[in-house]
Amino acid sequence: MSQTNTRIGDLPVTAGEDLTGKEDRLVKVANDSGQLVAKLPEANSDLALFVLIEGAEADKTASLRPLNADRNVRLPLKGTCNPGDTLVLADVATAADKGKVRALPAAVGTYRGLAIAEQAGVDGQLVLARPAAIGNIVVP
Repeated sequence: MSQTNTRIGDLPVTAGEDLTGKEDRLVKVANDSGQLVAKLPEANSDLALFVLIEGAEADKTASLRPLNADRNVRLPLKGTCNPGDTLVLADVATAADKGKVRALPAAVGTYRGLAIAEQAGVDGQLVLARPAAIGNIVVP
């Protein structure tokens, strides 16, 4: 059997930066000297495929929940959205918005579709969303 030593559910992962108070945001996992660590996204194209369930100081254990289409999640919203909108990472150029989501913008660029809004949302709300592995979306 090749599927031994696997697990489901939330993952304990070392915080690669201070994630205190960042719960509900999307995070990515990265390599730090051979160790798996959790970090906020640094680029709008990052694979931020985990919800931070329990934040932690750098080098302490945080808890991550993998995005999975069979379970909706609540994500912090930047701007507004409507049911059915594709959600992408909020612009990571603003440090306070790292790990938040926004509706797919009309601005030219390449975005990574991560979820579909299941309800209307306003700025700052934890919007109900369904994870979806949409991948890159190019807005011409």
